[in-house]
Amino acid sequence: MKKSLSITLDLFAGERPAPWTETLVDDALVLRHFALEKEEELLAEIAGIAGKAPFRNMQTPGGHTMSVAMTCCGMWGWVTDTSGYRYQSTDPGSGQPWPAMPEVFRDLAIGAAAEAGYPGFEPDACLINRYQPGAKMGLHQDRDEKDFSQPIVSVSLGVPATFQFGGARRRDRPVNTTLTSGDVVVWGRSARRNYHGVLRLKPGQHPLTGDLRYNLTFRRAR
Repeated sequence: MKKSLSITLDLFAGERPAPWTETLVDDALVLRHFALEKEEELLAEIAGIAGKAPFRNMQTPGGHTMSVAMTCCGMWGWVTDTSGYRYQSTDPGSGQPWPAMPEVFRDLAIGAAAEAGYPGFEPDACLINRYQPGAKMGLHQDRDEKDFSQPIVSVSLGVPATFQFGGARRRDRPVNTTLTSGDVVVWGRSARRNYHGVLRLKPGQHPLTGDLRYNLTFRRAR
């Protein structure tokens, strides 16, 4: 990181907005700015993980190449290819175990879950998504996990994006909300298998990520 950028961020650190909570639907909350103070550290860890398990645009079972690039860390990684959606303990690109989940990732996920009313969360998987302008994530459910009593914790970093949170049926009209860097969404209980997605990323600039957006999704896979 350039020294001038560090100085600029230090000068304005005191002007960072205070965290606050917003309800999307029952059992689904946005913790605004919850991860903002850890932004630089989280991004540095992402770079380290990607150095060991590079981002790649995976294929869906139908043969469609996803516009969002992905990698993982933790005991389990979520992957997709023509064989289907699944969790596995190794990176399909290298055959090696996924990089360990950084302590700052784990602490953030546990803290956000507790703040949202889900104490005792123990994530064993973190999916890292990288969005470039034009990338999107269609409405989908997180349903490949074994324990649906555990919540989902999703951390936004970089360029703002429009997050969609729907209902238990794909046809349910979603609630749209803008997520900015440092916002964390937590959902569970009645909302655990609700459909959700991200609209096509619009061009933008962030001082640490350029025109990119990153998303960390923590889950208890097994």
